Amino acid sequence: MAVATLGGAGLLKPAPGTWGSAVVLPLVLAGPAACLVGAVLLLAGGYWAAGQVMREGDDPGWFVADEGAGMLLALAALPSAGIPGVLAAFALFRLFDIAKPWPVSWADRQPGAFGVMADDVLAGAMAAALLLAAQAGFPGVLA
Repeated sequence: MAVATLGGAGLLKPAPGTWGSAVVLPLVLAGPAACLVGAVLLLAGGYWAAGQVMREGDDPGWFVADEGAGMLLALAALPSAGIPGVLAAFALFRLFDIAKPWPVSWADRQPGAFGVMADDVLAGAMAAALLLAAQAGFPGVLA
């Protein structure tokens, strides 16, 4: 339950997914490598937890390990913990997670723990790609 709710963040109202995304933000202070390792660890733990939780039915709203993994993936694209970059990573990840453009929408329709985790990982990867492109085109803009 602690992994599934990210220490209880998924139980906060309103918008538990937003809380789940926000609770991992402090890890950006440890740097991109730590965010990437955190994303991988949370992906593995979240996949296991999703399998356990989904024995009882569909993906409940309080399951936010997937949001944490996706958010960390987006944060891993930042060169530093500057406020503009963190805000951009948060906004882009939440936009892709909520709007579900393709391929996020495809992943969201997949069954089981894979589908629960994959849509947020893809949303995080898409946010990371845009952040990396922004940094390449406009150096220092996200610092």
